[in-house]
Amino acid sequence: MASDTRVGLFGIGLDTYWPQFNGLKDRLLGYQKRIAERLGSLGTEVVDAGLVDNAAAARRAADLFRERRVEAIFLYISTYALSHTVLPVAQQAAVPVIVLNLQPVAAIDYASFNALGDRGVMTGEWLAHCQACCAPEIANVFNHAGIDYHLVTGWLEEDYAWKQISAWRDAVAVRAAIRDSRIGILGHYYAGMLDVYTDVTGLASVFGCHFELLEMDLLARLRREVRPAEVKDKVQQFRREFAVSPECEAGEMDRAAQTSCALDHLVRDKELGALAYYYEGEPGSEHENVVTSVIAGTTLLTAHHVPVAGECEVKNALAMKIMDCFGAGGSFSEFYAMDFNDDVVLWGHDGPAHPAIAEGPVGLVPLPVYHGKPGKGLSIQMSVRHGPVTLLSVVQGRGGSTFLLVAQGESVPGPTLQIGNTNSRYRFPLAAREFTDRWSREGPAHHCAIGVGHLADRLSKLAQLLGIECRTIC
Repeated sequence: MASDTRVGLFGIGLDTYWPQFNGLKDRLLGYQKRIAERLGSLGTEVVDAGLVDNAAAARRAADLFRERRVEAIFLYISTYALSHTVLPVAQQAAVPVIVLNLQPVAAIDYASFNALGDRGVMTGEWLAHCQACCAPEIANVFNHAGIDYHLVTGWLEEDYAWKQISAWRDAVAVRAAIRDSRIGILGHYYAGMLDVYTDVTGLASVFGCHFELLEMDLLARLRREVRPAEVKDKVQQFRREFAVSPECEAGEMDRAAQTSCALDHLVRDKELGALAYYYEGEPGSEHENVVTSVIAGTTLLTAHHVPVAGECEVKNALAMKIMDCFGAGGSFSEFYAMDFNDDVVLWGHDGPAHPAIAEGPVGLVPLPVYHGKPGKGLSIQMSVRHGPVTLLSVVQGRGGSTFLLVAQGESVPGPTLQIGNTNSRYRFPLAAREFTDRWSREGPAHHCAIGVGHLADRLSKLAQLLGIECRTIC
């Protein structure tokens, strides 16, 4: 999970109340302190601007948030407050705002409240529970001003509310991680695979990431410079992290290890957070030798948070990066077959996999031919861990639109194809044929990223922060 995210926190109140109701302000500050503690426990750096109760304090809070470069602001409605204590902060900080409409408890203890007798004291007690009062006022003003905001309504220690807050925190962190990522594009597209062709400018505009165009000549040079000791160490890493088939020849292991070391240098030198690649090269050429020995190395990179997509599927490299930032893995996949007897869909792919989310050992096996691609060499054979899964595709649709396509299902046990590829069986709340039709009609490229766990809610929140649509199939 992406971490070290810096967020702002401020509460709002009305300074007129403090001399009228003794102890009210301190009580509300106590609630705000509890929110700051819980946000911090989520792995978040919290910049707390305190309780803002007038327009001047709002501008000071905005200055603080700009100075500390927060990624988002959590706005705690502590009691009724005027909207002019809110708007300057949101306008000047210019980051998404998550409005926390959180009462201290699920419901007022009416009998104890009414037994207080003193209407002044009773009003002060009511104001400590009056968070919802200005939620529509804030929404009204934000709507007028075009401010990006999101509401979490509940009570202070409620599990549901904190699940929502945690999901927003995660979405904020992933948005920042993706924005700061450098995604490499190595080689060229698989010729004629029109669905994977990508408007990189469009992706940069939506996600904010940088795309680094890379030459296969560079990788070839880095490979030539790899030292024998590095190759030896890399082979040992293969044996630690993969179940290496006895059929893997020593020469093929060394060839793949040398390329894996070169890929490590490429990622380090170019500071890459993800990579999409494809190349063929002339038969017998150095470049063909490089590209037919990348699968083990790209799989290791994927396992260690630099996801790699084959066939130069840039959109899917981005989808894999999103899933990895959420801590869900994100393995490169496509439709493989349908099993109508068991009502499941088989997905898999040759090339890079995500060993961190494997069910059982991750096999390193030899292939006598890379189907549809030149050459032969080592490949990865694995299945995705049984249990809840999420499928994600970054889609560039009609009219230049970009959106996230999401489905939640389950990886289930059963027979798979042992052909030296990743391959898994997935069951969805929809019938297999209905899922396939609905997924396909949304127009994604034929690849997707598959991660463990159910992430539709977090992905929806990420899409909201990015200002794009999230379409959930199931």
